[in-house]
Amino acid sequence: MGNNGSAGGSGKRPGQGISRRSLLIGGGVAAAGTAVLAAEEIRRVWWRVPGVEKPRKPGELDYTPARWIAASEGNWRRADRPDDYGVDRVIIHVTQGSYASAVKVFQDPAHRAATHYIVRQDGRVTQMIRELDVAYHAGNRSFNERSVGIEHVGFVDRPQDFTAEMYESSARLTASICRRYGIPMDREHIIGHVEVPGTDHTDPGPHWDWPRYMKLVRAASTSGALAS
Repeated sequence: MGNNGSAGGSGKRPGQGISRRSLLIGGGVAAAGTAVLAAEEIRRVWWRVPGVEKPRKPGELDYTPARWIAASEGNWRRADRPDDYGVDRVIIHVTQGSYASAVKVFQDPAHRAATHYIVRQDGRVTQMIRELDVAYHAGNRSFNERSVGIEHVGFVDRPQDFTAEMYESSARLTASICRRYGIPMDREHIIGHVEVPGTDHTDPGPHWDWPRYMKLVRAASTSGALAS
């Protein structure tokens, strides 16, 4: 009886609770949402139009103290960051192997992973992917698109692998990246691979000295001699 009374009072039959106006409003919201998504997609692909993409030169460095060795194109995706994807993270990795083995796998298209940089125990830096591009390093698409990845040569269970030269060199590199993209120099934005959502990695491990590293990054940012 209550259902009949309600239906009679409103002039609606059961199941007619959604009005034409509601449908129109809902359709408008959906259309607006679709338009926003379309605009976002356009923003991310506009640079592919001939003559729009930033000029590139083979072997060009984003960090001048580095040396260039190209990673396989199977381990990264061409992009035009930060115009298509904003960069707001630096992710710290450990190679779990030698420098030579890291370079070898990053040049193997079947590996499907690589970082932008490798820092050796003597402090030397190698760049293998442009910061413009999306490296497959985080195991999380969103974090890949928004971050720069730095490998450190060594093993997570060998604290002796993390030398003073490595810490200092990596800190200068990270400070330079943060300055380029306006990334805050804090632990929310400079993170370990282990902190990426969904990852099954543990690097840089318990022996990576985060307080020491962050102090060095901040010191490098104010040194006045930060390389680009």
